[in-house]
Amino acid sequence: TSVSASSVPVTTSGTTPTESFTTTSGTTFSNFTPTTATTTTSTSETVSAGSTSASEPTATSSAVTIGGSESWQLCNCTKATCIEDNVVRVVPIICNPPPKPTCSNGLSPVRVIDKDGCCWHWECDCYCTGWGDPHYLTFDGLYYSYQGNCTYVLMEEINKTVDNFGVYIDNYHCDSRDVVSCPRTLIVRHETQEVRIATIKPNALQVEVTVNKQAVALPYKKFGLIIYESGINRVVEIPELNVNVTYNGLSFSIRMPYQKFGNNTQGQCGTCNNNTADDCMLPNGNIAENCETMADHWQVVDPSKPQCSPGLIPTKAPNTTPMQSCKGSSICELLLGSLFKPCHGSVQPEKYYAACVFDSCVLPNLDLECSSLQIYAATCADQGVCIDWRSHTNGVCSYKCPSDKEYRACGPIKEVTCKSSHQNETSTKQVEGCFCPNGTMLYDSGVDVCVETCGCVGVDMIPREFGERFMVDCYDCLCVEGGYGIVCEPHECAEQSKTNCDGEGFYEVNEVNPEDSCCPIVTCKCNTSLCTTKAPKCTLGFEVHSHIPSGQCCPVYQCVPKRVCVHQNAEFLPNSSVFVDKCQNCFCTNEVNISTQLNIISCEHIPCNIHCGPGYEIQPVKGECCGRCVQTKCVIHTANNSDLILSPGEFKNDPYNNCTIYSCVNIHNQFISSTSEITCPAFNEDSCKPGTIAFLPNGCCKTCAPLDSPTPCSVRQREDFIVYNGCRSVDRVVLTECEGTCGTSSLYSAEANSMEHSCSCCRESRTTVRDVELKCPSGRSISHKYIYVESCSCRDTECSYPQSSELQTTEENDKSSALNRIKRAISLISE
Repeated sequence: TSVSASSVPVTTSGTTPTESFTTTSGTTFSNFTPTTATTTTSTSETVSAGSTSASEPTATSSAVTIGGSESWQLCNCTKATCIEDNVVRVVPIICNPPPKPTCSNGLSPVRVIDKDGCCWHWECDCYCTGWGDPHYLTFDGLYYSYQGNCTYVLMEEINKTVDNFGVYIDNYHCDSRDVVSCPRTLIVRHETQEVRIATIKPNALQVEVTVNKQAVALPYKKFGLIIYESGINRVVEIPELNVNVTYNGLSFSIRMPYQKFGNNTQGQCGTCNNNTADDCMLPNGNIAENCETMADHWQVVDPSKPQCSPGLIPTKAPNTTPMQSCKGSSICELLLGSLFKPCHGSVQPEKYYAACVFDSCVLPNLDLECSSLQIYAATCADQGVCIDWRSHTNGVCSYKCPSDKEYRACGPIKEVTCKSSHQNETSTKQVEGCFCPNGTMLYDSGVDVCVETCGCVGVDMIPREFGERFMVDCYDCLCVEGGYGIVCEPHECAEQSKTNCDGEGFYEVNEVNPEDSCCPIVTCKCNTSLCTTKAPKCTLGFEVHSHIPSGQCCPVYQCVPKRVCVHQNAEFLPNSSVFVDKCQNCFCTNEVNISTQLNIISCEHIPCNIHCGPGYEIQPVKGECCGRCVQTKCVIHTANNSDLILSPGEFKNDPYNNCTIYSCVNIHNQFISSTSEITCPAFNEDSCKPGTIAFLPNGCCKTCAPLDSPTPCSVRQREDFIVYNGCRSVDRVVLTECEGTCGTSSLYSAEANSMEHSCSCCRESRTTVRDVELKCPSGRSISHKYIYVESCSCRDTECSYPQSSELQTTEENDKSSALNRIKRAISLISE
């Protein structure tokens, strides 16, 4: 700016001192104090101004009277002073740096230009953060934890200067015990727009963005609101208000200028005035005892959470103090260690360390302590201190980037793209996130593709170089520099020859041309369902074979033999058995009957056994092909190793021993042979009359006429088996009997006038009872008692029959006795 006056020299030396003062909010201001002067109309001069700031009036030519030492501000931060005698001194305004205040939130103050546009002053920006489950640092740096399960006001204006402006948080219980909460959705409202940044996966840096409940792609810019990605964060900016809100699913931050919002905020982030005393202010203006109680009062109506009722006062403040015995995760120690030491001078770590210990003790399995390190590192980066900390957590707090990106703890807030200019980025602050590798750059903020050279990127997200021709969605495209970058026109197809599909089963179809995918070709396709010829039903042993002749679609059918045998509606494979009847062995051969074209069945009669052993005869068996050897007689092996064949009911003496008798019986179709031995009474030839010795009718025992001197009656012993009820003694038992001659007489009695008979028998006079063990057919043993004769004597008997009758009876009794003995022996053997 130049000031000219006719015939008046102008000097530009000298400085104007500044004065400064500090407000109650801790904000330091500096400004220029003008010199008071009176204006007169006695002198006329012209003052010309080249350009002025928007806040200053433009100087115009006028006739004024200026007193000595009077000063006024010109444009471009210069001051004019009237000395005397129309002498004006023009000097630049020099601003002395004001003293740097201390911000209660621990962050560095920022320089703010004064309204005059020349000098500046310090201000403490409003900076509120939240993380974990969750922990809060208010605008003025007051730390507290709150475990609410509703939607709350983080920040609203006390005196509304912006239409529908506020920031809100939707928390939910993120553990099974409903003890702690985590942020779920961050909500920013500005005029007609509502931005929601919602967590997709709990405890993960994955979010989705909607505006007025509609999903949007980033970057988004509309109605004075900008949403974009910055590293791991999603950022909502309102340039008109200089407001910056970030959220990444685990933590949020709100930065607002003190110049616009100082002493005019309320909510869970407190009042921004560089004084923590009133940060726990309730909606009615009162100050709560603690911020945990205050936080409950900032509920807002949320239709998705009917259990939340704004205005209710909790009965008891939630307990957020971890157990004293818990030391927390070793990851938390990194905050106090040498890793974060470069940041300790800019941001105190104690509050973040306390939050980290709380998260690791209350929710040890969710790795929420990582959020404390992440928000502390982000705050440090905001202050110009960037720390690569994730690699020191042994993979607990690792962050995985897409394959085409690489992780950086210190990357640009806005990544340089092919569409942006390097000179536009003046911010020195850095953020962590996934960035394009060295040697590449992001194509555009809305096209997340890393490219080596800036060419074109279309909807297929494939980088192209300038001049490269390619095809997309059947459009021939060219990557050109300038304009929209990609110029496309519809792809033209070459003419094709006419295809004829008149054959049965054929139909026309458009197929992708392997040489040109955008130009379909007409080909003939075969659909057998269109064929009219049906497959025939073949007889047993035959199957349908089909083949399609070359150049045709429909098959030709014929019945061909299956190379099997057929018998009684069944098929048999070669070399397998075939049942024709039980008297033949049949199998399927590989030989084919020329007339039937079926395999021949070969059969052989089953051979029969025609020889049976002694005592057996072949008899036919019903339902069987061969007879069976059936026993019809008993086969007895004699003592001299010869075989004796007996029919049932037949008796035979041993050829070499008449006292041994063999017999055969049929009991329930079982042929049982028995052997009986006749025991003869004692025989003494010396007591016989000569010539009277003869065999008894049994042919075994001898008898004779006794001598005149009879044998006295005495005991005679013999050995024989005892049989009782089918049970027999194991060995022969010594049996006794009485034998001998006793006197008999027939005398005439004159007194009686008749014959008197006297008869005495050799009978037992003394006996005893003995025990013997008998063996039964069932296998069991029984005890049996029998009579043993100790002594014999002649005892009288009555004779009531004539002699002739007695003799006849005696002979019959002898025969009967012998027969009974035989039967007894047979019965014994049978048992």
